[in-house]
Amino acid sequence: MKTVIIIPARYASTRLNAKPLIKVGGKPVIQWVYEQAKTVTAADEVIVATDNQEIFDTVKSFGGEVEMTSAEHKSGTDRIAEVISRHPEYDLIVNLQGDEPLISTQNITTAIELLKNDSQADIATLVKIVKDKDEIENPNLVKCIFDKNNYAIYFSRNKLPYERTDYEDNFYGHIGLYCYTKNALLTMTKLPQANIEKAESLEQLRAIYNGLKIKVAVVESNAIGIDTKEDLQAFENYINSKKS
Repeated sequence: MKTVIIIPARYASTRLNAKPLIKVGGKPVIQWVYEQAKTVTAADEVIVATDNQEIFDTVKSFGGEVEMTSAEHKSGTDRIAEVISRHPEYDLIVNLQGDEPLISTQNITTAIELLKNDSQADIATLVKIVKDKDEIENPNLVKCIFDKNNYAIYFSRNKLPYERTDYEDNFYGHIGLYCYTKNALLTMTKLPQANIEKAESLEQLRAIYNGLKIKVAVVESNAIGIDTKEDLQAFENYINSKKS
């Protein structure tokens, strides 16, 4: 099964504008992400999908594969679907966020293998065990619950589950990485938004609402996602620590 990693990258961001182009350690963030993705041997190709000419030119400048997409897309998933419509040769598609420069190569491989090994699954994603109370209750960290077969039941910005009585299991935080079968990706992006998706602002709830099966793997993750200036500083500190 041929696999492609597609990195949606847009210029505008509500919390950190021009994020893909911000330089850390002499390289733009999008280059860090791209180079990390290229280390995944389970993938046949890596492509950046953008609607911004400056991002397009930047990726070209460091020798990366990049394609322009419509500026009308409402989500990165829609942007990825446009790219994949031009590439019928790919069977599995990884949606790798452009702000995860330190995501584990092994974790990406795990998501790919989940779909390769489960013919019932339409989408694969990852979660991590969360123990910190503030993190569990932070709406910026999406929580996930899944069944005994590791298929997602629900994702929420609220604590999942709510503890009406003593809860003796783990809480799980979602890691924003997806691997889709081609059919699932193209199906999902043609469906209307579900009300639960609108309420939580979580696109994966559209898949669950419409009966697509999301397989979940629990992994370890210490990756630094870049959403804020504080996250950017943490990434800079990490890169500087590696140089010293």
